Amino acid sequence: MRLENKRAIITAAASGMGRAGAELFTREGARVAAVDRDAEALKSVVDAINANGGKAEGFVADLSDNDAVARCFAEATDSLGGIDVLWSHAGMPAPSDFESLDLERYDRAAQLNVTQATLLASLAVAEMRKQASGSIVFTSSSSGLVGSASSPLYSSLKAGLIGLTKGLAVRYATEGIRINAVCPGMVATPMLYNDFMSDSPFSREETEKRFVAAIPMGRPGQPEEIAHAALWLASDDASFVTGVALPVDGGLVAR
Repeated sequence: MRLENKRAIITAAASGMGRAGAELFTREGARVAAVDRDAEALKSVVDAINANGGKAEGFVADLSDNDAVARCFAEATDSLGGIDVLWSHAGMPAPSDFESLDLERYDRAAQLNVTQATLLASLAVAEMRKQASGSIVFTSSSSGLVGSASSPLYSSLKAGLIGLTKGLAVRYATEGIRINAVCPGMVATPMLYNDFMSDSPFSREETEKRFVAAIPMGRPGQPEEIAHAALWLASDDASFVTGVALPVDGGLVAR
């Protein structure tokens, strides 16, 4: 198993890609601290994992609150006895409108996409340095690699996360800590349909058709496909990989 006896924290673990990651990481031998603000959904995930022989514990936290981020990290690492892997997956869409900018919504997006991820990584690195080993995976986006006309602000935030990935990777390369980013494209999750497509002037069917038309493979990704990419980056299979922003997008950024 690729994460046997590893201690992992995964944020936004109650649904979509985060849930797929929590399930996959535990199947690969990790003990997982699953973090989400949705207590009911989180309990369902944790109960299902444990019922199937995995090892998971849920930690309810609103990561838009920096004090909650620090408190949750302390509780999770105390329960796990440390940390070997962090998949910092939590995030949200940014406003699509630029000329009538909703600063309050933008600030929330910046907090969840960048600030809390930065804080969480800072706390994780401090622990990982003590043992001279560890792996951090950020969730960026294909929109952080190429410009998104539908949401330039989302592109800017996710590109910033890639810059953080590269800078941290170089800083800690000699200390046994690897830092990478997975960059999903269009993935069939509740967030895609409830958030990313909600501002579209077209019907859901037409909006999805337009999204898919941009993907060379002609379909959206599945949460499990992103989880497998994150698993690879987190595991020793990628022991010589750091500072990478890995597109998992059906060929979108290859155009």
